[in-house]
Amino acid sequence: MNISRRELFHLAAIAGLSLAAEDVFAKLNDLNPEKLFEFKPVGNVTLLHICDMHAHLKPLYWREPSTLISARELIGTPGFLCGKAFLKYYGIKSNTMRAYFDTYIGFEELAKKYGKMGGVAHIATLVKQIKAERGNDKVLFMDSGDTWQGTAIGLFTKGLAVVEAQNALGLDIMVGHWEYTYGKDRVLELVNKHLKAEFISQNVADDMWGDLIFKPYTIREVGGVKVAVIGNSFPYTPIANPKEFTEGWTFGIQPERLQKFVDEVRSKGADVVVLLSHDGFTLDQALAKMVKGIDVILSGHTHDPAPKPVIVNNTIIVIAGSHGKYLGRLDLEVKNKKITNFAYKLYPVASNFIKPDKEVQDLVNKLYEPYEKQLSEVIGKTETILYKRDTFYSTFDRVMMDAIKEEADCEIVFNPGYRWGTTLLPGDNITVDDVYSMAAITYPDVYRFELTGAQIKNLLEDVADNVFNPNPLYQQGGDMSRTLGLEYAIKISAPTGQRISDIKVNGKDLDPNRTYVVASWGGNLYKMGKNAKKLRPSYDITIDYIKRVKVVNPPLKSNVKILDFDCGCPTSEGKCL
Repeated sequence: MNISRRELFHLAAIAGLSLAAEDVFAKLNDLNPEKLFEFKPVGNVTLLHICDMHAHLKPLYWREPSTLISARELIGTPGFLCGKAFLKYYGIKSNTMRAYFDTYIGFEELAKKYGKMGGVAHIATLVKQIKAERGNDKVLFMDSGDTWQGTAIGLFTKGLAVVEAQNALGLDIMVGHWEYTYGKDRVLELVNKHLKAEFISQNVADDMWGDLIFKPYTIREVGGVKVAVIGNSFPYTPIANPKEFTEGWTFGIQPERLQKFVDEVRSKGADVVVLLSHDGFTLDQALAKMVKGIDVILSGHTHDPAPKPVIVNNTIIVIAGSHGKYLGRLDLEVKNKKITNFAYKLYPVASNFIKPDKEVQDLVNKLYEPYEKQLSEVIGKTETILYKRDTFYSTFDRVMMDAIKEEADCEIVFNPGYRWGTTLLPGDNITVDDVYSMAAITYPDVYRFELTGAQIKNLLEDVADNVFNPNPLYQQGGDMSRTLGLEYAIKISAPTGQRISDIKVNGKDLDPNRTYVVASWGGNLYKMGKNAKKLRPSYDITIDYIKRVKVVNPPLKSNVKILDFDCGCPTSEGKCL
């Protein structure tokens, strides 16, 4: 059902989640995430935050992971919570809208009850309501990146459609990651000619002279308070994505440079220092211990929905999920250059319960109009839930790998562990747009090539060390690469290079000396092998495959056995804490 804008405004003003000044850093567990639209304003500064929208302008279904595994030291901490552990940690009741937005538990049933999530027109309604309540001069709206890429509309317009949506939302400041995969020239064109918001980053520089490519920070007066915002783009961009897109630019975490800019904005009179970051939730928690003087970190990259802030050395760290499912709101009371009180809310953008803003909805319709016929074509149906996000395996990846294996006539398929996409419920039609939402990147080509068994083992170990390294500074992001035709066991807590065992290729033990025919996409894996041959883009292969088979029904069971954790999750024989 829909509620009127007036009713929504009334809900949003009913009650609040504020804390007395002396309890700001002590009683976060008193916050109740079940009060979905209630908020009592605090202080004179409101920071609004989105992240990892991945170009999803329309409402969608997005199922949170059923496994979210990392090093044992990190399991159970914010950033590595899912399912029942997530509900328990944040005090969320099962079978509620909040549980539906934040976990996979009961997802299919709750989806029928609560409907789709996100949509920029629905976000716009919330943003306009908050600005009307607080006054424009007290609100600063920021985006932690991974916004321009992830759907057909983003890919076909090279990010421009999403920039136009950001402009309509009234975005003030952003940083980036997947944005850079459109290439340096396109990024600079969008930033300098089209984007109304400021694009900032202190950690992107020319590799020859060290000159910064973007402004490192901006200082805005918000509610009579000088708010300095420093930007951090994803530090591992040239490693996580093909480096040719950013050739000549350096990235990195750059904590020393960041400290310099924190000190600099303080010397210029900043009352509050905010880091707008695409580092990742866990890395930002580590960074808060390394750099002094940051009051707030608005994190991104790891797609975590976190209904309550994490406090590290008096730095308030928040993250606003992914795919436009959430709008983060952080109210600050600032006195004598210190935060004396704050209140935080992670609004679920429940599109069935929020009336879309007409102006923004009309814009979305206009942006999609040239492509609507192509993207809305129904190409098949699914008998099981098609989802993307999980540590080792997903059903949407399995469908893509089935298609690629048939096209490439290979023994093994590697699919990248990207965290963006969509979710389809059992019985849903599959459209062309759905497939693009899983593969809409600027380097989608599938390659067929040869690797030895020893290379395959080393490859799995390298990816596992990225995903499961106990030091957050060495985690480059993403889930484990998915595989078809290859099964293995993994011991997460084992030392680097010793995690993977019992590798089988199509039921037979991996022979380290034998050469295997492999297919992959979404990276430069093919450069490791021999006799590489470029095939078609992954989305074209998958679309044609679904058209041919008409109905897909991928297995829910993972092909990876986890040896050392215990969670009883349904998609793996292994177990996580």
